[in-house]
Amino acid sequence: MSSIKNKSHFSFLGLAISISAAILFVCSSVRHGLFQSSFDLAIFDNGIYLISQGQEPFVTFRGLHILGDHAALIVYPIAWLYKIYPRVYWLFFIQALSLASGALPIWYLSRVTGLKESQSKTLVLAYLLYPAIFNVNLFDFHPEVIAVPAILGAILAVKLDKLWWFVAALIVILSCKAVLALTVVGMGLWLLISSKYRYKYALIALIFGCCWLASATQVIIPLFSGTQAAAVDRYGYLGDSVLDIAKNLIFKPHLVLGKVFALTTFEYLLLLSIPIAWGLFTPQWMPIIGALPILLINILSESSAQRNLVHQYSLPIVPWLFLMVIMAANRKQLWLKNQRNILIWSTVAFIALGKYGYFGSLYLQNWDTWQASRNAIALIEDRASVLTTTDLAPHLTHRPLVGLTTSELDSKELNKFEYILLNLRHPGWGSSTKIAQAMLVKLQKTEHFKLDFQQDDVFLFSKISNSLK
Repeated sequence: MSSIKNKSHFSFLGLAISISAAILFVCSSVRHGLFQSSFDLAIFDNGIYLISQGQEPFVTFRGLHILGDHAALIVYPIAWLYKIYPRVYWLFFIQALSLASGALPIWYLSRVTGLKESQSKTLVLAYLLYPAIFNVNLFDFHPEVIAVPAILGAILAVKLDKLWWFVAALIVILSCKAVLALTVVGMGLWLLISSKYRYKYALIALIFGCCWLASATQVIIPLFSGTQAAAVDRYGYLGDSVLDIAKNLIFKPHLVLGKVFALTTFEYLLLLSIPIAWGLFTPQWMPIIGALPILLINILSESSAQRNLVHQYSLPIVPWLFLMVIMAANRKQLWLKNQRNILIWSTVAFIALGKYGYFGSLYLQNWDTWQASRNAIALIEDRASVLTTTDLAPHLTHRPLVGLTTSELDSKELNKFEYILLNLRHPGWGSSTKIAQAMLVKLQKTEHFKLDFQQDDVFLFSKISNSLK
């Protein structure tokens, strides 16, 4: 009987994860096909492609080495896949599988803490229905999606007393993004404060997290970018460097309190908690310590993008929320006891907060130039340098030199590129019709470029020297 049950477990988990991953992969691929991918996907696809080709991963339109952005070392092993077949769909696959596979450690954490099989299945489905899992998958690609199952895996490793599993999980987490060192530090503090767990795990997490935070922000990122860690400018009121910000957080608490008790913070916390409110408002608040560092930097940021369920910034918080729910379920402290009602709540929350509706609205904005964009892209030679919009760039990043039409360029700068692809109707994020129109006029007047293609306000120019080869 036990073997049959085990087969049942694997069948349920395999089916749930496979279906979820397939849906996520198809959705992100369709979005990409509709020319709705943008800046972030272009950065990672370009950098990873260059690594796979044995070239320096200097992302020209970002103006820095791929490690100078967030010290995401995980891009190097990802590049092995590009050696097999260099396509951006690897990133969609990795993202979909990573987000969906978070259900696996949630299942085992539920079982290890003593929950019944039916309860564990409910929590798995609640996780897969959590709106941020679906929404973040639609927002280009970000390596921190890989950290979600790794964070849960690290917690499970502590529960099972698997030290080397724990260390491996920490390495994966830290390799995804420099800021995730704060999550590892938070994990260490949680383990240290909670008397139930072994102190060696806490010590390892604290050492790993603090050392990587210092190394990434003070050595690696400045070395590869020549400047401070990315997004420091979002905390300008706290200082102009990581060290200044850390110092002012301690010695100028009044700067922090104004943000913590703001209405936007309340709205953000509400968004995070509503999908699983039936399991959060209980005495089991200890795991919030692990989420607190990322939660705090999201709250303190001047960028509203860090306080929603659309962007990737809240992902490291999700594992801790579900750990709280698992602990509450184990102690029978859930607000909703009936598993059917929990699934109804989770489904309604997904319907209300999931961004699937974008496929019938936002993602169709470029449909009127879709065919023209495809035709123009097909005329561009492989590996030739290209200047184009942020919407079209993710389809043209497998080349060493890529530029974006986000500002007006002089003739000398334009001459760096072999092809220039413009879309006057949809000039892309960071640009405008005015900029695109000015660039079109300049190209029409120059003798260095000729018009190769024009359809539905999509224009493709090529360098005349290129056409005479």
